[in-house]
Amino acid sequence: MANYAIRRLFISLMTLLAASAVIFALIEILPGDPARIMLGMNASEEAIRSLQEQMGLNQPLFMRYFSWLFGMLTGDFGRSYTYAVPVADLIRERVVVSLPLAVLSLVLSTAIAIPIGIFTASRRGRPADTAIMGATQLGIALPNFWLALLLVYVFAISLRLVPAGGFAGWETGTWTALKSLLLPAFALALPQAAILARITRSSLIETLAEDYIRTARAKGLSPAQVLYRHALRNAFIPVVTILGLQFAFLLAGTIIIENVFYLPGLGRLVFQSITQRDLIVVEGVVVLLVATVILINFLVDCSYALIDPRLAADR
Repeated sequence: MANYAIRRLFISLMTLLAASAVIFALIEILPGDPARIMLGMNASEEAIRSLQEQMGLNQPLFMRYFSWLFGMLTGDFGRSYTYAVPVADLIRERVVVSLPLAVLSLVLSTAIAIPIGIFTASRRGRPADTAIMGATQLGIALPNFWLALLLVYVFAISLRLVPAGGFAGWETGTWTALKSLLLPAFALALPQAAILARITRSSLIETLAEDYIRTARAKGLSPAQVLYRHALRNAFIPVVTILGLQFAFLLAGTIIIENVFYLPGLGRLVFQSITQRDLIVVEGVVVLLVATVILINFLVDCSYALIDPRLAADR
């Protein structure tokens, strides 16, 4: 188990290093001079050169990359050109919105999907299974921004149960802040729950067809004992994979939802920084999100070995 974890950690670190180089290269080749864009078309050449020097744009590309990489390793993400504050401060301000939103969405998605997947797998081919799987197909097809607007109309405008947008702040109280995140969390969670429910159902149906399940039934175990004692654990390996991917998506892919609900999160920060050509903010936030995705994948890989130790031995 330890050797397996060390190998996966080394692969994750190499992946992160390669990803940082790709992100830096892609952002650097974007058209337009950041200094000229920030100062405007009427800025003097002297002012533009001064800002380029301040931003380090006059240095060779590889020196800028290694300087940026070393700074990130020491916790220095640079200084935002637009906001004139350290990027690390901007990330700390926004992550307290995006991270709870992603966690809440994942909790809601899992709480909805797992029971549905188990229920439909145990009733395969029956009317309830057909109806629920049809509903999940609809959930997958619906864009989450359209679902977000529908939720706002029903629960915020018509029923007035929750705020339509904005974030109250954690200093106003935990419940008040969570109410600001409920609609965005459901808008993110419902499409993901539809996917996860179908994966759970398919994996469980496949597991229930295995020989050892037939042996357990032949021993006289009840259907509930066969399902919960023998089938679920082995069926959870693909489910855990999807959970890891979904959390990564929920954390890194909230740009649209955060803009729909005017949430001051990382997704909206990236969107604003791209429009303002604030490259240092974009680079810092994107690399942080990539690092989070890689960390989640590493934890998912380690969880495989806990669920089924044979997987670690095979790798």
